[in-house]
Amino acid sequence: MNRTSLAALCLLPLAFSATASEPLYVKNLSPLAGLIGLPSQRDAATTEPGSVELALHGSLASHYINDGNARERLNLDGETARVALDLRVGLWENWELQVEVPWLEHSGGDLDEFIDDWHDFWGMSDGGREDVARDLLDYRYETPDGGFALGEDASGVGDISLTINNEFYEIDGAAITGVLGYKFATGDAEDFTGSGADDLFVALRMSGDQLSELPLTWHGQVGYLRAGEGDLIEDYQERDIWFWGISMDWRLAQRFSLLAQVDSHAGPFKSDLTGAGDDAWMLSVGARWRINPHWEIDASLVEDIHVESAPDVTFQLSLRFRSSAEG
Repeated sequence: MNRTSLAALCLLPLAFSATASEPLYVKNLSPLAGLIGLPSQRDAATTEPGSVELALHGSLASHYINDGNARERLNLDGETARVALDLRVGLWENWELQVEVPWLEHSGGDLDEFIDDWHDFWGMSDGGREDVARDLLDYRYETPDGGFALGEDASGVGDISLTINNEFYEIDGAAITGVLGYKFATGDAEDFTGSGADDLFVALRMSGDQLSELPLTWHGQVGYLRAGEGDLIEDYQERDIWFWGISMDWRLAQRFSLLAQVDSHAGPFKSDLTGAGDDAWMLSVGARWRINPHWEIDASLVEDIHVESAPDVTFQLSLRFRSSAEG
């Protein structure tokens, strides 16, 4: 049984009584995986007809990978800042339109000293960070047949995505939703803000409450993405990408939750190097404050539990607004 089949089986128990909740917004901001239009996890319940949900997601990721073999070499040293505007509109019963507009910046950043001190404090390996200058931007992939590089700060609008969500199953608050999405090549491949190609993805999402007295809500997704032939990585990329994730929301009080989440996807490259070709695994932990029925804030931290398959660390903040059909 492959990982995708196993993930689908793991998600089946999630179809039970759901309460209003939302997974953490998580993207793999690796300069390579970040080019692909993989969707983040979200609640399976769709927005009510006539209602609007709006979210602003901010992420800051630190990268350091220096790896190679006899025929290829990968160096990723820098930081990625990403801000995304996420709009959801309830079209009619159980149908929703979702649009995401991201903005990205790649730079040398300012986190290297903090991360070095953190590694030193805990006695952790820094993976070779001490051997290079701090706050340096240097993305390179080299093979005998060519490669690509980015050595100067770059920023701009990323690849915009459009998604149709249909909640086709609902009972006692549980929800299962079908997802069809398209990522447009609106970013700039040379600046690593986009892949230079359109992507198409399909997914199933499930949400529901724990069948006990514990205030736990579970979410999950499993899906497939067909990547377009990107301008930057056309000769090296994998075009068939599976992805899945599972998330838990533990409501400590009416306004506060703790969240834990795992996200995974297939490697984006045809490569023997971990940072390019291996499956990515990310663990996220966070907290949520529900300010009032319309507004909430998330703060979270993402770690690469399969080392080098994602950024060393990603810091995230999300602000969400939910209207109602009555306004």
